[in-house]
Amino acid sequence: MQLLESGEMYLETILVLSQQKGNVRSIDVCEHLGYSKPSVSRAVSILRKGGYLNMDPHGALTLTESGYEIASKILERHQLLTKALIMLGVSEEIAAADACKIEHHISDETINMIRKHLDQYGA
Repeated sequence: MQLLESGEMYLETILVLSQQKGNVRSIDVCEHLGYSKPSVSRAVSILRKGGYLNMDPHGALTLTESGYEIASKILERHQLLTKALIMLGVSEEIAAADACKIEHHISDETINMIRKHLDQYGA
């Protein structure tokens, strides 16, 4: 199953929230993203059927191995792009927002070169 940008965003959000809170429920995702409960419920259902997400009987969401791999990749891209944009002089808020838009479309080759460049300059 090919994930769309929105699916990647949900997985990344669940990863970030789990790092911050430990236990993540759909309502946490709603509040974090500002989406409606029906929208999040539908996305969670799709991600569960796709094998990216599990939900326990109490409503706690956990990423499967494949969900975690995707979420980690997107989060790393987000952090790397944010850092690069800030280094270019973009404000932190704008850099984070722009990184969020770019992270889903940028190639692995470009990300690797940005990482290499940042590592080379000790950033």
